Amino acid sequence: MSEAGVEEVLRSRIAVLETSLATTTESLSATRESLARVMEERDRLRRAYALLKEHYELLRRQIFTAKAERVDVTQLELEFAATKAKLDAMAAQLEAPASTTDGAANAPPDTASEASATPPAPPPAGTKPASKPKGRRNLRDEEMPERRIEILDPALEGKVERIGFEESYRLRYQRPGKVRVVVACATYKKPVEATTEDEEPVFELVTVKMPKEMVDRGLLAPSLIAHMLVSKYRFGIPFHRLAEMFRTQGVKVDDSTMCRYAEHVGATLGCIVDVCAAEARATAFCLSTDATGVAIQPPATPGRPRQACKKGHFFVVLADQDHIFFEYQTEHTGDAVCKMFKGFKGYVQADAHAIYNALYRGEARDNPDDPNEKCSEEVGCWAHCRRRFWQAAIVAKDPAAREALLRIRTLFQLEEEWADLAPKQRHDRRQLVSRPMLDDFFARAEREFARVKGVRGLVAAAFGYAVRQSAALRRYLDDGRLPMTNNHSERALRTIAVGRHAWLFFGSDDHASAAANLFSLIASCQLHDLDAETYLLMSTI
Repeated sequence: MSEAGVEEVLRSRIAVLETSLATTTESLSATRESLARVMEERDRLRRAYALLKEHYELLRRQIFTAKAERVDVTQLELEFAATKAKLDAMAAQLEAPASTTDGAANAPPDTASEASATPPAPPPAGTKPASKPKGRRNLRDEEMPERRIEILDPALEGKVERIGFEESYRLRYQRPGKVRVVVACATYKKPVEATTEDEEPVFELVTVKMPKEMVDRGLLAPSLIAHMLVSKYRFGIPFHRLAEMFRTQGVKVDDSTMCRYAEHVGATLGCIVDVCAAEARATAFCLSTDATGVAIQPPATPGRPRQACKKGHFFVVLADQDHIFFEYQTEHTGDAVCKMFKGFKGYVQADAHAIYNALYRGEARDNPDDPNEKCSEEVGCWAHCRRRFWQAAIVAKDPAAREALLRIRTLFQLEEEWADLAPKQRHDRRQLVSRPMLDDFFARAEREFARVKGVRGLVAAAFGYAVRQSAALRRYLDDGRLPMTNNHSERALRTIAVGRHAWLFFGSDDHASAAANLFSLIASCQLHDLDAETYLLMSTI
C-alpha cells in the first residue's frame, strides 16, 4: 500500500477514535451529572429520613412515655462538669457583692457594719427543721357543720356514772336534694275613697310586684344557676352529664334549658368583664396572654345538611396577677390581637407566634401613624425555649442542646432562689448574675446555630429559636416584676383545654362569647380566693 493510502487509513482511524472519544466524554459527563443528581437525591432522602425519625421519636415519646419534659440532671452535671463548675463559680462570684449590699441596706444604721462583718448565728443545737405533718389530718380543727352520734351502752347507762366519751371523727358527704322555692307576692285589699257618704265602701286588690330578676319568669333559682355554671365552667362537667346527675337526685332539668341560662347570664355579666379588661389595659404593667382553639357548631340551614364545626379561639389575658379575663375571637390573627390590646403601651408576654408581631410594630397604638407613641414591648417565654432544647437533647441526642439545658436550668434555679426578694432586689441580682450568663448562653447559641444553619431538624429549630428570640428572652432583665415564663397563662387555659374534651363544641359564636365572660368571672374568683359559686349566686339575684 502506498504512503498516501496508509496516511488516509490512519486519518480515518484517527477520526473514528476522536468521534469515539467525544462520545465517551459526553457519556462520562452525563454519567457524572447523573451521579451528582443521585448523590444529591440520596443526601436529600437521608436528611428527610433523619427529620422523619426525629418527629417519629418525638411523637412516640409523647404518646407512650411521660409527657413531662424531664431530664436526668445528674447525668447532665456529670457530662458537663466543667460547664457546671464554671456556672457555679460565676454565680457565686457575681452574687456575693449583691448579697453583701442587700444585707447592709436592710440592717439598721447602727448595726450595718456589724451585720456585714459578723456571720449569722447558727441555729441552736438539737433544733430540728419543721417536718411535714404525718398521719390522718385532724378534722376537729376545720370549720364545717357537725353531726354528733353518741353510742351508749344500754346495760350500763343510768346504772353507773358516765364520765365522758372517746371521740373519733369522720368526713361525711351529705347528698343535696331538691327544694321548691315558693315566691309569694302579697295581695292587699285596699279601700277606695268614696265620693259621697251614702256610697258603699269600695275596695281594690293590690299585689306586690315581683323584684327584678336576671332571668324573667325563670324556672331555676339563682343557687341552682350558680351551681350548674361553676360545674361546667370550672370543673368541666358538660350539661348533658350534669342533667343526668340532677336526674339521680330527682331534679329534672334539661341540658337545653341550662344552655339558654348559661348564654343569657354570661352575656348579661359581660359588662363586668369589659370594665375589668378596660382597667387592665389602662393600668397594667405587663399583660400575659395565650390562646387555644375550640370547635363552634355552625347554625342549621333549612334544606341543607348540617356542616362541620368551624374553629374559634379563646384568648386569656393576665394583668399583673390582679385581673384575669378570657375573650373569644373568631379568627386567630393580628387584627384580633390588636383589637384586644388596643391602646396598651406596657409589656406583653406571649409565645413567639407571628400574630403578636402587630403589637410590637405599633399597630395597636391609639394613633398608629404617630411614630413617637410608645409600642408594646415583647417579653419572651423561657419555657418555650427550653422545650425546644429538651426535644433536641432527648430526641436528637445533640450534646450542645444538652449543655444548653444545663445552662437554662441554672437560670431557673437562680430565679427560684430570688423568688421572695423585692422586685428591685431581684432586678439587681439579675443584672449582676443572670446578664453575664445570658451573654455567654446566646454567644454559644449563635455559634451552634451557624453550625447547623440550613439543616432542618430539632437542633436547628432550638438554636434558631434562641437566636431569633434573644431580645425578647432578655427582656425580663429590664424589671424585677417580669416573669421568666408564660406558664401562668397556659395554666389558666387548662380549664378550657380539659373541658373541651367533655363538651366537644359551643353552640354558636354568641354562646362562646358568653362562656368567655363566665370563664373570666370564675377564674377571677379563683385568683382572689373567692367562692365562685357564692359570687355568681349574688350576681344573679
